[in-house]
Amino acid sequence: MSDELAKLLSDLKEPEALDFVQKALAEGVDPMDLLGQAREGMNIVGQRFASEDYFIPDLVFAGEILKGIVKILEPHLKHEKEAKRLGKVIVGTVAGDIHDIGKDLVVFMLDVSGYEVLDLGIDVPVQKFVDAIEESGSRVVGLSGFLTLAFDSMKDTIEAISASGLRDQVKIMIGGGQIDDQVKSFVGADAYGKDAVEAVKLAQGWIGG
Repeated sequence: MSDELAKLLSDLKEPEALDFVQKALAEGVDPMDLLGQAREGMNIVGQRFASEDYFIPDLVFAGEILKGIVKILEPHLKHEKEAKRLGKVIVGTVAGDIHDIGKDLVVFMLDVSGYEVLDLGIDVPVQKFVDAIEESGSRVVGLSGFLTLAFDSMKDTIEAISASGLRDQVKIMIGGGQIDDQVKSFVGADAYGKDAVEAVKLAQGWIGG
């Protein structure tokens, strides 16, 4: 099987990718392996976007293919996780950024890993994150952003959380685009995750599970 699904997704071959997932599941392939391939496919799409081989419509289409793959995989991944939720995690793409591909994969991975995820969506105003923390009591917040302009929004969001007196109650992770340690320090986050699997590991470290 190797990386066939990653190739199909990154080449934007929707019918072939969905058919491949169905057949692979029927043959007993581990759904987590297929999810890993889908993640790698999205990484390739992101690289092609960064190098201007792909553009916004390609990103959107790749996201739709990913959602189709997730819909097929979800029943095979969730059945053992429904009984108990390990904790709440707030996730959203910060103000000024409308990218949801990476965020959606993080939301899905956290969900199937047993967490209750509060997905705030895209272009999320600063106050909406603050309100969500107050209302939900969540101990973990994930800020997503694909564009470099999102860095200032992440910083503004974390400063607002601090101004509201909630900063010491939550751990904040960031991810997407060109996030690294320097960006993490600039915005004031606790950690950054290079992909959805890393986001789950961070949640496990902070919440448990």
